[in-house]
Amino acid sequence: MTLEDALAALNALIEPGRAEGMADYHKVPRTYLGIPNPALNDLTKAWRQSLDVPARVDLARALWDTNIFEARLAAAKLLTQARLRPDADAWALIKSWVPQFDSWAIADHACMAGQKRLIADPSRVQEVVEWTTVDHHWTRRAAMVITLPWAKMNNPKPADLDIRAQVLGWAADYVQDEEWFIQKSVAWWLRDLSKHDADRTRAFLEEHGRQMKPFARKEASKYLDDQA
Repeated sequence: MTLEDALAALNALIEPGRAEGMADYHKVPRTYLGIPNPALNDLTKAWRQSLDVPARVDLARALWDTNIFEARLAAAKLLTQARLRPDADAWALIKSWVPQFDSWAIADHACMAGQKRLIADPSRVQEVVEWTTVDHHWTRRAAMVITLPWAKMNNPKPADLDIRAQVLGWAADYVQDEEWFIQKSVAWWLRDLSKHDADRTRAFLEEHGRQMKPFARKEASKYLDDQA
């Protein structure tokens, strides 16, 4: 499938009048087509079923480079699959997108694709470590979002617990960061963790909660309050 074919398929899904509202909502200057997410899901599912992995990676790269909002979402959705073999090129492509993140919606879709690649090969978490110290706050945030599966595990193995502890170490460094999206990412991770490991979440908040912004501390403890 060529990029032109893919863009034509995307344009066929445009809902008139929708793009303006999306642009106002996301507030990042780029082209918005105005495509509902369910329609985008159906289209990318069909693409995944018809294209082999190398073709999907090539199309995802081309779609991302257009900088069209829905094309970037479609690029991420093309690579969001647990079983993706071979997946080295897909992981490399996802990593190359991270420094370009500039909106939560695009970043979250790309991180969902990245989560699958980390679960497939947990050693890749060590490649994420360097993201935690860069100036680009979207990259720092991505380190938390892409590792969310380790907050959600019901029966983590010892190696998973090591990764969980490692990410909580990043979170401990993040709590002094004034950036709203960084505070939000810590709260998100802790909130999800609290449903699976309440004691560890409470211990984190007891040690670091005073340094968090009030909104982040409140969100992180949302389900702990329900358990009280």
